[in-house]
Amino acid sequence: MWDEKFENTLRESLPFLAPDEELREDMSLMGAGLDSMGIVQLLSRLEDAYDVRFRDEALTLETFETPGTLWKVLTGLR
Repeated sequence: MWDEKFENTLRESLPFLAPDEELREDMSLMGAGLDSMGIVQLLSRLEDAYDVRFRDEALTLETFETPGTLWKVLTGLR
């Protein structure tokens, strides 16, 4: 699965996810409150936290569909 830094960073961008609710690999990030501005902020936070840069081909809605897909793309950048 993912590390604690990823989970904490992602949770900060999901206003509809309760603090005690499980962050599931297949949950809809949009359904948990991630919007277009949230994607931009999350992208910046992840790049800073992991010292990576998302390539243009990774900047798709599919990348930000679920925690699982986002983690897969992120780990592919390291």
